[in-house]
Amino acid sequence: MVTRDNWIESPFMTSVASKFAVLAAGLMLAGCMQATTYEATSEATLKPRDKEYLAKVSYDKVAVAQPFRRAIVDYHRKELPGSIVVDSDNHYLYYVMEGGKALRYGITVGEEAMAWSGIAKVGAMTEWPDWHPTKSEISRLGVPTFVKGGPDNPMGSRAIYLYSGGKDTLFRIHGTNQPEYIGASISSGCIRLTNEDVIDLYGRVKQGTVVVVLDPKQGDSPFNSKMALQGGSGGTSSY
Repeated sequence: MVTRDNWIESPFMTSVASKFAVLAAGLMLAGCMQATTYEATSEATLKPRDKEYLAKVSYDKVAVAQPFRRAIVDYHRKELPGSIVVDSDNHYLYYVMEGGKALRYGITVGEEAMAWSGIAKVGAMTEWPDWHPTKSEISRLGVPTFVKGGPDNPMGSRAIYLYSGGKDTLFRIHGTNQPEYIGASISSGCIRLTNEDVIDLYGRVKQGTVVVVLDPKQGDSPFNSKMALQGGSGGTSSY
């Protein structure tokens, strides 16, 4: 099991400007949205420990802006069903499904200088992971040397570790204790989902799953969308 979890942003390092950026992006994208089938969180996906810990979190359970809520959408790229595709520019992660569809999750991504892109595979998976900051993180962020997995751990409810060539990329997909930043670029490099969304994703993937993190400017513009904003038919439901 991987014990080193890099690039987690301190809760004190984020800014009010990022919150406004999320709100502005949500308003702009909402104007471009087509019909999208939103997916509500199912209690069936939550284990007893998930329910216990999620009931104990101390962070504000703010609502994610509608364009970044979990939804089934049309998908026009060529990745095979079962793959994960991360569109950092537009703050979306896709789990590719059969029949030209994908399950889309809103994400928090790393700032441009700290972001990572490439092709990897899921090499390890952990529920309610511990966090072992590096010396650099401890010095830069002023965080403890160890944070046990639990309700307010920055790693959140699940961690999916990405490997390339059999080696840990030090890049992760994980939960968050800052859901208000879904749709923003503020983390130290990894991909964050809400704790509920990463639990859902975790239940769909397995070790060996292919993960494609698109290079900058390779995702679809929200103003000329072929992937990110084309929704499937059907009604909507609250998240």
